[in-house]
Amino acid sequence: MVVGLACLLVIVFYAHKSKAYMRINVGLGIFVVSLLVVLVMDAVYIKGQVGLYDKFYVTVGLLALAGIGDALVQGGLIGAAGELPERYMQAIVAGSGGSGVLVSMLRILTKAVFPQDADGLRKSAYLYFFTSIVFMVICIVLYNVAHKLPIMQYYEELKAEAVKEEKAEKGPMTGPVWRATLWNIVGTVKWYGFGIVLIYVVTLSIFLGYITEDVHSLVLKDWYPVLLITGYNVFDLVGKSLTAVYLLENAKVAISACVVRLLFFPLFIGCLHGPQLFRTEFPVSLLTCLLGLTNGYLTSVLMIMAPKSVQIQHAETSGIVMVLFLVVGLASGSVIAWFWVI
Repeated sequence: MVVGLACLLVIVFYAHKSKAYMRINVGLGIFVVSLLVVLVMDAVYIKGQVGLYDKFYVTVGLLALAGIGDALVQGGLIGAAGELPERYMQAIVAGSGGSGVLVSMLRILTKAVFPQDADGLRKSAYLYFFTSIVFMVICIVLYNVAHKLPIMQYYEELKAEAVKEEKAEKGPMTGPVWRATLWNIVGTVKWYGFGIVLIYVVTLSIFLGYITEDVHSLVLKDWYPVLLITGYNVFDLVGKSLTAVYLLENAKVAISACVVRLLFFPLFIGCLHGPQLFRTEFPVSLLTCLLGLTNGYLTSVLMIMAPKSVQIQHAETSGIVMVLFLVVGLASGSVIAWFWVI
């Protein structure tokens, strides 16, 4: 999170000097390399050719590398989609929801098929890594095909024309001119960004920590957190897909809804310390699904609306700024999640 945040800050300030196409391809390549190295290193470790702590330090380094890849890919994709019609941003956001459902399905499969011992967990991990590598390779191929589609070329030309007009009016986008433009973009999308930060502060401070550590079921036992996580991810995908059917276009209502989500804190605390009825499977499952549904829908609404609030030549930068707000929310929520443990 920290490495990704730092990388995004650099990208925001220098986005106008680089191409999203290149950043996305480099980021996807970084993902493939980091995933492959973990698998190769594990195979070497089994043969006794690398020590446990060496493997740990390399893995931590690869996580940092993946943070750079995430900043490049996510910032580039959200930025590029911001220049296109709304349905393209909706598709990308829904894709992120789909990834959560896929991981949940894999977890159910591996838990049902493999024994929960060291060997079974290793096989489960291999399945996750192989699946991720295959998806990344497919993404690299399809993204490079999509980049050449007529609609992509059409909007590239629109952007180039808008950039040319702005350059004629304001001069080259360098130094003070670019900084002034950047702060103007940030000022335009700041309330959308505030909503995104709130969404993920609430979500990440409850999910996954609370769900995996603090709730228990005598009936479902160790399947309970797995099914709760699956329920969250399924409803997150549903929420992110709903904007294809109905898009809330009132920014004030959407941001107010993000503030209202703070009510999830007392509700989930009630499921921990309230009456026995609130501690049962149904209330916890219902709240978890609502947490996912509202997370997905409001994220999709704000991510779609923000780039449309600026001119097309600045839509990519506004998208990157929104990703920056997103990562701030994720990082903050992850830190606040420790209070459940405390």
